[in-house]
Amino acid sequence: MTTTEATPGYEEGRLRAAAETALDSAVAHLLSLQEGAGWWRGELETNVTMDAEDLLMRQFLGVRTAEQTEASARWIRSQQRVDGSWANFYDGPADPSTTAEAYVALRLAGDSPDAPHMQRARDVVLAHGGLEATRVFTRIWLALFGIWEWDDVPALPPELVYMPRWVPLNLYDFACWARQTIAPLTILATLKPRRDLGVNVDELRSGRPTPSATTTWGRAFSLLDTLLHAYGKLPIKPLRGAALRRTADWIVARQEADGSWGGIQPPWVYSLMALNVLGYSVDHEVMAAGLAGWDRFTIVEEGPDGPVRRVEACQSPVWDTALALVALGDAGLQPGHPAMERAADWLLGEEIGVRGDWAMRRPGTAPGGWAFEFDNDGYPDIDDTAEVVLGLRRTLGTTDRRAAITRGIEWVLGMQSSDGGWGAFDADNDREIAYQLPFCDFGAVIDPPSADVTAHVIEMLVHSGFAGTGAVQRGVGWLLSHQEPDGSWFGRWGANHVYGTGAVVPALVVAGTPTDDLAIRRAVRWLERHQNADGGWGEDLRSYADPDWIGRGTSTASQTAWALLALHAAGEGDRLAAARGVDWLVRTQRADGGWDEPQFTGTGFPGDFYINYHLYRLVFPISALGRCLRRSP
Repeated sequence: MTTTEATPGYEEGRLRAAAETALDSAVAHLLSLQEGAGWWRGELETNVTMDAEDLLMRQFLGVRTAEQTEASARWIRSQQRVDGSWANFYDGPADPSTTAEAYVALRLAGDSPDAPHMQRARDVVLAHGGLEATRVFTRIWLALFGIWEWDDVPALPPELVYMPRWVPLNLYDFACWARQTIAPLTILATLKPRRDLGVNVDELRSGRPTPSATTTWGRAFSLLDTLLHAYGKLPIKPLRGAALRRTADWIVARQEADGSWGGIQPPWVYSLMALNVLGYSVDHEVMAAGLAGWDRFTIVEEGPDGPVRRVEACQSPVWDTALALVALGDAGLQPGHPAMERAADWLLGEEIGVRGDWAMRRPGTAPGGWAFEFDNDGYPDIDDTAEVVLGLRRTLGTTDRRAAITRGIEWVLGMQSSDGGWGAFDADNDREIAYQLPFCDFGAVIDPPSADVTAHVIEMLVHSGFAGTGAVQRGVGWLLSHQEPDGSWFGRWGANHVYGTGAVVPALVVAGTPTDDLAIRRAVRWLERHQNADGGWGEDLRSYADPDWIGRGTSTASQTAWALLALHAAGEGDRLAAARGVDWLVRTQRADGGWDEPQFTGTGFPGDFYINYHLYRLVFPISALGRCLRRSP
């Protein structure tokens, strides 16, 4: 590494030697984290709504224990900030809905409303408009216990399950995570259960009216919602009864081998409650499997005052293992290394060979690919499949692996959307009118193409011999047409423009875009302008809602690595900006080879739900250092 435009303190020999040492230490740390079966999995950290809703679900089903409650309450309390609030991500703004749910869970756990920490939390909720201003999903949880009126939450008719795919806003117009959540909610919203919470939280009411729709479409759907509520008050007729049964069958058919639904929290908890309302007892085989699987997503640790219990919204072993393989290959580990081969063998066993909901829009595409989780055969995803193929290509090319790679590539090619980009789980899932529905006030509900997924696919296809093909050319065209005016790219699944730009630049360059192309130069200038004074890069998650935060935030290991990956691909790996970034990684590395990163840099729903992938802080710096040091093949 040379340092053109060098300044004092960035001597080539010192920095290269330090970076080599840092990389070796990081690789050793990553190898130490591999499980015996070959996989890696870092914790997937989110926010306390997971823990609050876990207690509420257990109360609803009648399976909550004192031990669980006390341990979860300790965790929830430990995450409260000085001002009394809870946030959706580290150091983020107060979130009134998250704070309200945490408050209700702590009341359930026995905390007095007069306790100082509860008074502070109540003040936060009331200052933001009270329960009346919380998101729809919070009010649905309240309605389950009679704290909110079902008539005051959006209607969700179960007849939705009968709508053909050509009718707008049918189930398959929603992203896979949304459709699996909506289906059980139609049962709950129709049968309107009211179970005892044991406490009252009227102190969280402000007395103000619930905010109403402001757009033309929003007002139109609000009128439709009024009509649906009137229809819902009619006695349950044969069609509605049949719709409830059909929806229950739809839900049960999509339960995964581990008992989950989609491997994620929202459809899981709502499906358990919906089936229970329909008469499924907690010891029914479907319910028992669901509750047992939920335990695998629960982390219990010893805290200063006793056990603390927290819930993961999801788990990411396939994703983490694929990224680890890519990182180790970038660091110079050769095919045949025992860790690489164990990981490859494990990934081979995780290939999905059955059809899922994705086949509704691509019936002619053969199954293939990989999912995010241990068990999610119904929903392989395109991003994971791209990274798994890239990872497997770093290992010995056995016959079985080559065949799996071929199937994965063919499935990804079949999932390209008509505009040339790729979404995460479905093709052409982009009907934005869905956001005007009254219950869609929290999170993404559709799965349109994104820059980061499209970039990962293009990088994989080019490395797999598909450079110059029509699919790659259309994907490159999609990326170029979606560059932001400032030169960056929006990051759908990672925070945010640093992630998008860090994914797209390497993909464009490997696909043949010259490094002196205007699009690449604009991206480089954007990264240089947004480098922090300490040499690193960071972008606060508020950038999804507030443009003033785009490219701004505390430096983190993962985001600094993403910027370095882009600069290296653009031919800037030996210039000052990259040298300062490498130096930041060297200076901030822990003694064990990892990095501290309390900041959340993963995205579930832009603007609403975020993730701290605990392995990001390790795998991406390894990739970045490996490429900057020219270890990557």
